[in-house]
Amino acid sequence: MIQLIDLCKSFEQQQVLKGVNLTIPRGQVTAIIGRSGGGKSVLLKHLIGLMRPDSGQVLVDGTDLGRLRGKALDQVREKFGVLFQGCALFDSLTVFDNVAFPLREKTRLSESEIATRTMQRLEAVGLADMPHKYPAELSGGMKKRAALARALIHDPQIILFDEPTTGLDPILLNSVHRLILDAHKRFGFTAVVVSHDIPEIFDIAQTVAMLHDGIIVEHDKPEAIMTSANPIVRQFITGASDQHGQE
Repeated sequence: MIQLIDLCKSFEQQQVLKGVNLTIPRGQVTAIIGRSGGGKSVLLKHLIGLMRPDSGQVLVDGTDLGRLRGKALDQVREKFGVLFQGCALFDSLTVFDNVAFPLREKTRLSESEIATRTMQRLEAVGLADMPHKYPAELSGGMKKRAALARALIHDPQIILFDEPTTGLDPILLNSVHRLILDAHKRFGFTAVVVSHDIPEIFDIAQTVAMLHDGIIVEHDKPEAIMTSANPIVRQFITGASDQHGQE
């Protein structure tokens, strides 16, 4: 579905991505793990064409995003949905209007069609009884649900999750992970989840890639990552687990 080839990106004198190579399988949940500030969010922005690499390629269904401009790039972006770290809901809009927003902005669907699809997505994430609520009236977990409903609204082939459980307690963290897994089973999208939640992320990912010092140091199934002999991977997993346990 997505292929990264020798992806490099620098900001002034700091090289953040130093030749990332990664294949993201179609229809699976791929987790990208690594320390905070290690370039995971920068990598995510390249996947959707919000940033252009200094060198290397981002291929989506074989199309090189770096060669696209304007409408051609927008057409590829329509394959994506995004759940941002802070949910990025509009405070002045109800849950219904937040979820309906992309359809009103980018399609010519009738209001009745928009209403039907919006309520279907709200039902899918367990918010069918809350379309009239405003974001300020929602809990952290409910905001994630609303944001996921909005990400699902145009039936994307790919959904990017940028640290979807940051700042949530362990119960809500597991609830959001179950939500992602249930939505994935129901809609069948390709998911890329940037996360530092170790070991919880291993419960929902089918493949895991670790980004360290600007490159992918290991990419494998969760059980292989958890038992990896790579000292960088071992240190991150044990350290992240210890840190998570202390929080």
